[in-house]
Amino acid sequence: MCNDLSRSGYKQMFGAKLDVEPPHERNVTPSSMRDSRQGDPLHMASAKTTSPRSTKSSAKAAAGASGSAQAKASHAKGARTRAAHQAESTVRQTQTATRETAGVLGDYAERAVLIPVGAALTARDRVVSSVNDTLTSYSSTSKAQAQLRKFERRGATARKRLEREVRKARTSVERELRKRRQDGAEFADRFQERIQSLV
Repeated sequence: MCNDLSRSGYKQMFGAKLDVEPPHERNVTPSSMRDSRQGDPLHMASAKTTSPRSTKSSAKAAAGASGSAQAKASHAKGARTRAAHQAESTVRQTQTATRETAGVLGDYAERAVLIPVGAALTARDRVVSSVNDTLTSYSSTSKAQAQLRKFERRGATARKRLEREVRKARTSVERELRKRRQDGAEFADRFQERIQSLV
């Protein structure tokens, strides 16, 4: 017989361990039996008894709930980290852009100051070298006379070139006038002949 109550011990039934000790050997009163039926050998497994499957599913549900909570926390932490990194990146980019703008403006200001200074120094150097050349050229009488002859030759060359250009211009103007005078005389002759032929 499967439910032999004469032997004391435990027997597994319906996946749960039950005490099979007779009630008269245990100190169990009927009222306590009504209040707590878990140790009752005559009590059948109820729907509230947890089976290994329900234990696994509840464990999975608990794990899923804690897993989803962990996933949400991880996602929130990742979002906070990304936002912090993005904010730091934006701050760095802004600082870099500010430094670059300041550098460009500084370069323009520096150029605005250095260009006129450089031009003035170049002009001063030219004046100084010109004065030094003049002093070197006229430091003695022979050098001064040689320089004067050089100027005279250059002036004579320029005068000759100007005279040639004037002669060319006068020749071309005279040629044009002669041509027009001849054309006018020919026109007058033709006009007079025409008038005579009409009269």
